[in-house]
Amino acid sequence: QVQLVESGGGLVQAGGSLRLSCAASGRTFSSYTMGWFRQAPGKERVFVAGISWSGQSTYSEDSVKGRFTISRDNARNTVYLQMNSLKPEDTAVYYCAASAYSIIYSSTARYEYWGQGTQVTVSS
Repeated sequence: QVQLVESGGGLVQAGGSLRLSCAASGRTFSSYTMGWFRQAPGKERVFVAGISWSGQSTYSEDSVKGRFTISRDNARNTVYLQMNSLKPEDTAVYYCAASAYSIIYSSTARYEYWGQGTQVTVSS
C-alpha cells in the first residue's frame, strides 16, 4: 500500500509558476514509477508527465513539454512537478499516481495508487 498526498496547488496568473509536491508513505517509494495527471471540469483525467523509479527517464505530454518538469527525490519519498509559463488551459485538479510497472505509461489504468488531488487555477 502506498499513500500519496499532493500539495502546492493554488491560484496563479497566466505566465506564472507553481511547484507541486507529492509525498509518499507506505511501501518502498523508490520502486514505483510515478506520474502526474490532471482533470479539468467535465473532462477525463489525462496524463501530464511521468518519471521512472530511478529518475533517469521522464516523459511529458506534448502540451506541457518545455514548460513542466517532473522530478523525484527518493530520499524524501517525494515527486515534484515544476510548472512554468502557466496558461489558463492548465487549470485542473492535478493528481499524482504510483505504478508498479517499470515503463512510464500514460494510461490511468496502469497506476494503482492515487492521491486526492490539488487544484491549480490559472487566471488570464
